[in-house]
Amino acid sequence: MQTKLRTFIDIFSGEIEKIVIPMIQRDYAQGRQTTAVNKIRERFLQSLHEGIEGNTPIVLDFVYGDVKEGILTLLDGQQRLTTLFLLHWYFAKRENIEEEKYSFLYKFSYQTRYSARDFCEFLVGMQPAFFGKLSEEIIDQNAFPYDWLKDPTVKSMLVMLDAIDEKFKGLRGVWEKLEGGIISFYFLPIEDVGLTDELYIKMNSRGKPLTPFEHFKAELVDALKKTDEKRAEEIAYKIDVSWTDILWSYRDSDCLTDEKFLRYFRFICDILCYRQGNSPQGKNLDEFDLIKEYFSKDSANVQENMDVLESFFDCWLPINLGETPQSFFKNLLSYNTEAGKMKIHISTDLLQRAFRYYESTSSGNVRSIKWEEIFLLYAIILYLQNRENISRSQLLRRLRIVRNLAIHSKDETSDVQTRDGGNRIPAMLQQIDSIILDGRILEKADAGLNFNEHQLKEEKEKLLWTEKNPALAQELFALEDHKLLDGQIGVVGLDKPEYFSRFCSLFAKFENYDLVNCAMMAEGNYAQAERGYKYQLGAQRDAAWYNLFHKSRNRGFEKTSAVLRSLLSRTDCFDKAFLQAHIQDFLAKREEEKVFDFAYYYVKYPVFRPFAYGKYQWWDFTKPYDVLVLTTKSVLSENAYQPFLEEIDKDKSGLYYPQGRLKLNGCCVFCENDKFVFKDTDTNEVIEELAIAQKEGIDCENRIEKLRNYLCARGLL
Repeated sequence: MQTKLRTFIDIFSGEIEKIVIPMIQRDYAQGRQTTAVNKIRERFLQSLHEGIEGNTPIVLDFVYGDVKEGILTLLDGQQRLTTLFLLHWYFAKRENIEEEKYSFLYKFSYQTRYSARDFCEFLVGMQPAFFGKLSEEIIDQNAFPYDWLKDPTVKSMLVMLDAIDEKFKGLRGVWEKLEGGIISFYFLPIEDVGLTDELYIKMNSRGKPLTPFEHFKAELVDALKKTDEKRAEEIAYKIDVSWTDILWSYRDSDCLTDEKFLRYFRFICDILCYRQGNSPQGKNLDEFDLIKEYFSKDSANVQENMDVLESFFDCWLPINLGETPQSFFKNLLSYNTEAGKMKIHISTDLLQRAFRYYESTSSGNVRSIKWEEIFLLYAIILYLQNRENISRSQLLRRLRIVRNLAIHSKDETSDVQTRDGGNRIPAMLQQIDSIILDGRILEKADAGLNFNEHQLKEEKEKLLWTEKNPALAQELFALEDHKLLDGQIGVVGLDKPEYFSRFCSLFAKFENYDLVNCAMMAEGNYAQAERGYKYQLGAQRDAAWYNLFHKSRNRGFEKTSAVLRSLLSRTDCFDKAFLQAHIQDFLAKREEEKVFDFAYYYVKYPVFRPFAYGKYQWWDFTKPYDVLVLTTKSVLSENAYQPFLEEIDKDKSGLYYPQGRLKLNGCCVFCENDKFVFKDTDTNEVIEELAIAQKEGIDCENRIEKLRNYLCARGLL
């Protein structure tokens, strides 16, 4: 290839299929907000503006790069080409150019960070409206993660786009000029100037500024030296060697570990904060502020904080001979059915989760990592720091307790000082300390308000029960691990161990839970009352049963438990044939005795059992036939329906109106607790009533069949 003038458009039309900014390159700098860079940016954009506006060709300096297999890896010219990329994007979007003409922009990419790479791709795919500040419009897009704003290249690009918009928004017809070659540059391949790889590296390192992480490390070590110079040097060495080895095994395709270190560092500082009885909420501390807060010579407990920092990293160094953090999680926290031993089930590598997603709430961000994951990671770190005193079997049992408490304490999990109960996290960590280190669950008075009180009580009972019944412990753990229970087994109870496997049998063998739902109702109306006249029953989705089987503010958990246990008492192993026979026996008995209660209709007619949510509305639960079936999780929408009328109109022969009326030939039919009422559509006056025979408020005749026969006899159906 020979040196020649190229444009940002035509450089992709030949042997070059993609332009890549390599990892060794520095960040995009022309958008930095310093006095010097502001002047450089203004002068560069002004010269481009003058050339475009005056139709005067602009020739930029040389661009050097290495071309292999169609990929141009830039050596020099990154800043100019990135600005040209942004300029071409701006006019392609501003002038509504068809995508076919600007699709080459997808071929420009950064390897310095995944965020810069992903931002470039995101930018090409979005279409701004150009109302207000351009950068704010870009950031407000749903597909823009706020994490990108930590990337200096992305931040610089946003600044440059605002500057381009301010400078060029008055120009029109610019894309045509760009296609005509108004801006060009000289391109020279590396091979043509005889550069070696060594020279490539030296040229790129020339003048390259320290990365934010290098600044962070330098400031951390400098702060530690003022307290303990020898120890500071040891920590500096660990950051570069042994701790980096841990992080390196979790590297992504960008081969960067800086952000992973900083996320884990924030996690450690948050633990320090909570252990001291405080909360990071509202402090707005970045990593440099955290150094000052916890590791400067003026920090309270600085030596202890240094101990925590080291131990939270060092504990992941050879866990056992040849065992990595990844294999530790895989071996310890998954099911091993071949060996016949049930291990605690945690489906993810928690250290990896912290490296990737931990964000301190001090920044105002919503955590991407759940509190239960934070608690479990903390518990595992405690074990690793004290593994000479805790066996693996003890760890598994104690982790199970922590997991169950964490999952079922979502309402209690808060570090907001003003919330009821205040900041509970310090007491929760104290509780975890006791469980992991001593195997003891603290009384509430010992640790203050911490995890859910009901779950704490259950965990204490299960701990005593497994000590007395070690041979049955694995059956209990299998019950705990069922997806509908997630560690809370109170709905089944501990007094009938044979029910453990029966529950798993009942909720394991069917494509959906409709047969189980009917079998449960055949035992009794197990509905739980929520707020606002709403009630929960079963459905074909897991969520409905999960709500029913976990003790909450709902009323009726004990009734649900009694009904479930009654069903579990009927057989050792449930199958489709047993459930169908049980349901048919129930219906036949009700029909023989002429007892048509709500349970009968619920089991008899599928329309009473919605697929998704299992939500109902009773304004008065003592009037069982005055009910609406809800079609959303929580609100009474216009699609809610009266199931008795919906069953009559299931073929849509009439016109069903939501929330309880059926319109037929000038009248509306309403279902009341002891009758059907016909009202004039226009005047709402009662035309007639169809009474339903009842005994003590329970139907003695099938009201659905009676209404259907009545309407058919009059030609209305």
